[in-house]
Amino acid sequence: MKGQLEKEIKNIQEKLWKINNQLYENPELGDQEFESMKRLTGFLKEHGFQVETGTVHRPTAFKAVYKSDKSGPTIAYLAEYDALPGVGHGCGHNLIGTMSVGAGIALSKVVQEVGGTVVVLGTPAEETNGAKVPMSAEDIFDDIDVAMILHPSDQSYESGDSLAMDAIQFAYKGKTAHAAASPEQGINALDSVIQLFNGINALRQHVTSDVRIHGVISEGGHAANVVPDYAVAQFYVRAKDRQYLNEVVGKVESIAKGAAAMTGATLEISNYELSYDNMITNQTLSNAFTKNLKETSRHPIIPAKKDNGSIDMGNVSHVVPAIHPYIGLNQPGLIHHTKEFADKTVSQDGLETLTSGALALAHTGLDIISDQSLLKMIKEEFEQNNKTK
Repeated sequence: MKGQLEKEIKNIQEKLWKINNQLYENPELGDQEFESMKRLTGFLKEHGFQVETGTVHRPTAFKAVYKSDKSGPTIAYLAEYDALPGVGHGCGHNLIGTMSVGAGIALSKVVQEVGGTVVVLGTPAEETNGAKVPMSAEDIFDDIDVAMILHPSDQSYESGDSLAMDAIQFAYKGKTAHAAASPEQGINALDSVIQLFNGINALRQHVTSDVRIHGVISEGGHAANVVPDYAVAQFYVRAKDRQYLNEVVGKVESIAKGAAAMTGATLEISNYELSYDNMITNQTLSNAFTKNLKETSRHPIIPAKKDNGSIDMGNVSHVVPAIHPYIGLNQPGLIHHTKEFADKTVSQDGLETLTSGALALAHTGLDIISDQSLLKMIKEEFEQNNKTK
């Protein structure tokens, strides 16, 4: 049966490669990926998938389903296809989207015989306001047994963890005045932002080493001789898990309120992007995928690396067994979010990555459908993780 999957991938490889290159040549930012979505969903429709767009009220999100006549597990492959400003597909989401679509189509060719359902979820805006967050909060994953996504990288790595993250905005309002003639009449909102940064810097000594707090001043006044009456700082606050992150955020917000009290400014706190939960890799599912990737790829697979970033796949992993491994582009040291990385996705190594990655994903889906004991172990691990988190 796995030999048939290999034939199916070869049958669609040329079209997948064309779509991958089209996404590279026409990069679209998050929630603006209309043409990218059309290319991916159009190919899925050609292969019998029922496609719904506008999922969770996101215009470029989609859910594509191929349901066999026989009962069985539901396997979900998650597609990303948003690009980055300035560098295009510097994170390789063109490859992510095409690998997931390829895996879904290949697996759909055998489910009539072995049973089950194949789902491909289009999840826009991972780089900024990931659609996997509302998908996880709503009912999208209720009937899904496992969820998988495969991310290109410099080398191949097993699925690991990620940091939970909140994107928080602090907006201070003060009062303008002439900064030289009558400064006593003003309330300096920028001073509040500066005290906020100072307070956060003092906090760093008293949090665990996994915590990351980094921010910018997005508004800070317009003229040196005018007391700024409005100033805004935006921060990403990250930690190893959601529970501890909530503690850290509480401390940061207390600092922010103290900074307002020091100057007399008023403060408004809000989230300017969706919050991401930490990634909880299902190790049983990860082991099954790693075994398949070793068979489809000629490159070594390295144990999970420490990840100080945040991904919306983390939210998915809290509601369904999930993995987020990395597949190598055969260039150790290649850096994400660069033009060099984007260019690598359309090289010969990129083509090899696309083929071997899609095949490994399809093989893993078939393993789960064919082996009830494997699915049982995956679900038991997921339930245990939910009890202990």
